[in-house]
Amino acid sequence: MIKLHDKYFKPFISAQAIDSALAKMADEIANDIGDEIPVFIGILNGSFMVVSDFVKKYPKPCEVTFIKLASYEGVKSSEDIQRLIGLTQDLSGRTVIILEDIIDTGNTLAEVHRIFKNENVKVLKIATLFYKPEAYKKDFKLHYVGIEIPNKFIVGYGLDYDGLGRDIPEVYQIKETQHMTNLVLFGPPGAGKGTQANFLKGKYNLVHISTGDVFRYNIKNETALGMLAKSYMDKGELVPDQVTIDMLNAEVEKNADANGFIFDGFPRTNAQADALDKLMDSKDSQINAMIALEVDDEILVKRLLERGKTSGRADDADEAIIRNRITEYYNKTAILKDYYTDQDKYFGVDGVGSIEDITVRLSTVIDNL
Repeated sequence: MIKLHDKYFKPFISAQAIDSALAKMADEIANDIGDEIPVFIGILNGSFMVVSDFVKKYPKPCEVTFIKLASYEGVKSSEDIQRLIGLTQDLSGRTVIILEDIIDTGNTLAEVHRIFKNENVKVLKIATLFYKPEAYKKDFKLHYVGIEIPNKFIVGYGLDYDGLGRDIPEVYQIKETQHMTNLVLFGPPGAGKGTQANFLKGKYNLVHISTGDVFRYNIKNETALGMLAKSYMDKGELVPDQVTIDMLNAEVEKNADANGFIFDGFPRTNAQADALDKLMDSKDSQINAMIALEVDDEILVKRLLERGKTSGRADDADEAIIRNRITEYYNKTAILKDYYTDQDKYFGVDGVGSIEDITVRLSTVIDNL
């Protein structure tokens, strides 16, 4: 992670990936042009790195020049494009290839076409290292594209944020969620996860996402995901991880302005933990900690049997079933403990004592994150 001015940016595209994309573009253009000597034109300021590295890879003779246009203010693409520095050579009858660092809205590209409309060039082609298809608003053809990227602001490799970042050899993507706390809350049956989740979500203004509640909501309301999940359950099959992730994604999207989330009941496998990491990364966030409430088995059995007197749940009234549930929890959680320990994100918390004492212990872990 890097910080430029007031914004944070996360690694996005490596120098090696950029190098490979430029090499591929150079080969494609050389094959199309043949023995003709093209004029490559870079758009300053951003394209200086692209042009420099590209022409080194171009296998045949070529000419290089630059024009400069103003197109960015801060992190937003300006609608007002002005030609600042024009061409100084006659391009009549020449094959001209514009080398852009990035094309998003296409506003700069529209000005380029306007500029060259009266230059009497033989052919005008557009090559860009980065392209944001979601943002592109114009109809001009892009002849060569290095890497397609999402519609998020990037810096590095010639691209800047208010003057900083052009010198970075890799590309970084803006981290839109600057501060967020996301927890995976675990604990065996009877450990008090639900009770503690209620306290924590209030204290830290977090959203509690219980996988069981999410499933029940989607099935009850017959959402598309709920009906899909039910179709597997009715056949006695496990619901695919992706269906669950899509449900969780919907919950996260509903609460996009939250300070963070408490995930309860998910993940349960390494594959699910990896999927959750990718989901949070797509939101420019991450899982900060897995917190597991640790309670002796005999205390758990006693708690659940006591709860079974009023809960009405059959699995709270049978000691053998309770012990099987506890064993199943440990079998699954042991793997996840290793997963989050490898990331220095696993925290075991003593779950025995008063509700208030346990909340204090959990709060100490969260406050130190």
